[in-house]
Amino acid sequence: MKKKLSKRLQQLSQKLDYEKTYSMESGVEAVKSLASAKFDETVEVALRLGVDPRHADQMVRGAVVLPHGTGKTVRVAVFAKDIKADEARNAGADVVGDEDLVEQIKNGNVNFDMVIATPDMMPLVGKVGRILGPKGIMPNPKTGTVTPDVAKAVSNAKSGQVNFRVDKKGNIHSPIGKASFDANKLLDNLMELVRAVNRLKPSSTKGRYIRSSNISLTMSPSIKLDSQELMDVK
Repeated sequence: MKKKLSKRLQQLSQKLDYEKTYSMESGVEAVKSLASAKFDETVEVALRLGVDPRHADQMVRGAVVLPHGTGKTVRVAVFAKDIKADEARNAGADVVGDEDLVEQIKNGNVNFDMVIATPDMMPLVGKVGRILGPKGIMPNPKTGTVTPDVAKAVSNAKSGQVNFRVDKKGNIHSPIGKASFDANKLLDNLMELVRAVNRLKPSSTKGRYIRSSNISLTMSPSIKLDSQELMDVK
């Protein structure tokens, strides 16, 4: 049975031309016009890539610091000792520790959005990998969250870093800001995300890299973007 759209979604859908493919600029303008919730909705981008994530060399995964942030306050936990722990605290980390942080996580206290670790801490982090992994916050060198420069990593996280990776079907989903953001800021963030994804295009992929792309709000219909325009972003 086809799910019936709510009255609110029906009203929003009337504002869109579903036969139209929007440019990045017009897509951002259109999605802002759909804001209807009682909270500041997140602007989200979905990309369907022409990759096969079953092959390791086609696993697209990375991180990007959005120039205007995400509009979300990010809580950061850091696995570090001694001087590196001090550097993390001075940079604004919300939680810093080693064995004590492992116990905290094992006890179910995972009240943070990103986890960073110095390389020497990874054997320790591995003890809670089964908890952090499913939550998508396991430190990884590809996202810059396993690094000796914890101060920079914390600063990036606080400034609007988003981590992305393809799912089993080759899709990437990422926030690029809030509905209240100025359209130009959302466009800047969108282009920076796309630029990062394009840089990671696997050499073994064939055909179109970005097969489809959409932008939407937390509680809105999605808007189809011009995928060729996205692929041309360098």
